[in-house]
Amino acid sequence: MKRFRSFLIRLGLVLAVSPVASLSFAAEPDPGQVAISVGRLLEQGHYSRRKIDDSVSQQLLDYYLEYLDYRKLYFTQEDVDALKAKFGNSLDDDILLGNPTPAIEIFNLYKKRVEERVAKVKEWIEKEKFDFKSNRTITLNRQKAPWPKNAAEADQLWHDWIESEMLQRRLAEDAVDSPQKTLTRRYNQVLKLLSERTDQDAIDDFLACLAQVYDPHSDYMSASETENFDIAMKLSLTGIGAVLQSDDGYAKILEVVTGSPAQKDGRLKVGDRICGVAQGDEDFVDVVDMKLDKVVSLIRGKKNTTVRLQVIPNEATDPSARNVIEIVRDEVKLKDQEAKAEVIERTDASGKTRRLGWITLPSFYADMGQSGAVDAKSTTRDVLALLERLKKENISGLVIDLRRNGGGSLDEAINLTGLFIKKGPVVQVKNANGTTRVYRDRDPSVAYDGPMIVLTNTLSASASEIFAAALQDYGRAVIVGDRHTFGKGTVQTPLSISRFIPFLSRSENQGGTLKLTIQKFYRVAGGSTQLHGVSSDVVLPSVYDQDDIGEKALKGPLPYDEVAPADYEKVDRPLFLEELRQRSSARVAADPEFKYVKENLAIIKKKLGENQLSLNEKARRAEIAREKARKEARKAERAKRKHAADKTFLVTLDTVDKPELELVKNDVPDKAASAKTKAKKEANPDLDDPEGLESDAEAKIDPVKTETLNILGDLIGLTHSQKTAAVTP
Repeated sequence: MKRFRSFLIRLGLVLAVSPVASLSFAAEPDPGQVAISVGRLLEQGHYSRRKIDDSVSQQLLDYYLEYLDYRKLYFTQEDVDALKAKFGNSLDDDILLGNPTPAIEIFNLYKKRVEERVAKVKEWIEKEKFDFKSNRTITLNRQKAPWPKNAAEADQLWHDWIESEMLQRRLAEDAVDSPQKTLTRRYNQVLKLLSERTDQDAIDDFLACLAQVYDPHSDYMSASETENFDIAMKLSLTGIGAVLQSDDGYAKILEVVTGSPAQKDGRLKVGDRICGVAQGDEDFVDVVDMKLDKVVSLIRGKKNTTVRLQVIPNEATDPSARNVIEIVRDEVKLKDQEAKAEVIERTDASGKTRRLGWITLPSFYADMGQSGAVDAKSTTRDVLALLERLKKENISGLVIDLRRNGGGSLDEAINLTGLFIKKGPVVQVKNANGTTRVYRDRDPSVAYDGPMIVLTNTLSASASEIFAAALQDYGRAVIVGDRHTFGKGTVQTPLSISRFIPFLSRSENQGGTLKLTIQKFYRVAGGSTQLHGVSSDVVLPSVYDQDDIGEKALKGPLPYDEVAPADYEKVDRPLFLEELRQRSSARVAADPEFKYVKENLAIIKKKLGENQLSLNEKARRAEIAREKARKEARKAERAKRKHAADKTFLVTLDTVDKPELELVKNDVPDKAASAKTKAKKEANPDLDDPEGLESDAEAKIDPVKTETLNILGDLIGLTHSQKTAAVTP
């Protein structure tokens, strides 16, 4: 509200002490004080410097309603209109005056609607008889769908939704209980979880939505969430090693941590959705619609204990598909996430044998606590040690594999870039006030100057994008991979809210934590990595190359923009990009593994585009049968093919100085893995999605890696030919 806003602006930070907040020395922070502090920090500290006004109020209400009712099934349009009339232009004032009542009132209405709906749904489940012969469909993802107009329209939507869930359980070959019993238990659980939610939980969720109005990487975490942040978001201490995010009621796999039990097992994939969790041999707990932190607590556990996950595979054409994945919990050791290398011997078309270097970098890690110390952990130091060994092995070319590398230390990204270029600018960083700072490599030495490829995918983000962008702008390396990287070009900092609340300034994290976006990254050529990411010079088909992965798929990302280019000197050496693209394109077109990838992508895109699911049992069973036949045909085709007989030698930081390197026997069947797969099949004879059970064998088939080595071979050959032509008059 304009008049009231000007009053708040004149008062400025004086309102950090809320007139409705208690001035006593309370052990717990007043929610009003927390709300004021979060609001003021967003206004004054966020990169956008956006004021909390009526537009923020309207957007916040939309975000909060969609957070509570993400499928748009509980609220009706009548509810939404009433809430917008009451709160649409006043939430900004409530935040800056420290009034948390609207958050609680909206949540209580949501709770009432859920209780009403579940009562009716349970009656349908008990009494309704579904024949599953209709030609009706449901909308799978309702995030962009309108709210039901009224209770009558909501009834029809819910009736179809329950019919779909009944059919889904009927089709699930791992089902133990009847669909009626399973769904009754699920909706009882919905009520139980809802009853455990407090007013404080509602306020915390409301403030988290406020932060995300500013951009998707800003966030508010309550005191308990702050305390458990590392464990809750990366189960890397005593869990399976998966990064989860809440997606349409499911815990969705956002990342599988390198070196973790989940990564070593190989069956859990990015995009898979967890619908059930069981401890050892106990029964599964349905986790659909369960709050993410509770799902995490079920997956967490003591080292050497077993957790079973009931998973809907990302590539499944039908949501009734289930894989049961059994994983033994363990610690994720730092050594498992260190850089490692391979020396790959391969013979080219002319019969010449070359040695190629491959360095896998899971993250840009650094020991922040010992920064500058001689023995401090450093990505750059580790990669340099591996490089020196690779050069002793007489490699002709190098690949830096940044697939699934989500970033890390900015300093390490800059220093690592410096190993491959002479001194110069690496990245530009702009603050909210428009000031741009150029970060440089000041070391003129170059650790490796031979032919080089940087391999990325859509999951390569942040520091990975800085490194790849710099080498692309300098013309130092060929970028190979998905169409583009993630597109995260922003910098966040955590702020303890207690520091900004009177009488709590010495209470660490008691008021929660605000993760705030404060800067943006820019390439030395001037463009931002925000939204656009780093485009590949040579694009390869990949299951991760989807429009619903990356910064563009997030809600409300900051825009792309540019700054003036930095002064830098490009490498005077051709990369033969057009020739590399043409040769690679011809190989990819003839490669059956890339054909499979393209088919999978086409199926996924078709499903996402249609966004509909049939309620006809006969049609669904026919589609499941076609999918099963397609996968069995692939399995048979793979069995007939012979794979390239490259020799691969592993180089780790522990073996980098040893005289003999370990030979990786890729062509020898893993008897232990085969026995494990057989046991799983015997334990789950009716398990759907046989592709999941092939993962032990498929883990050794990496068409992107094979083709990247082919491209590197082309680059080496073209570079050598040019040098020969240059010295031969």
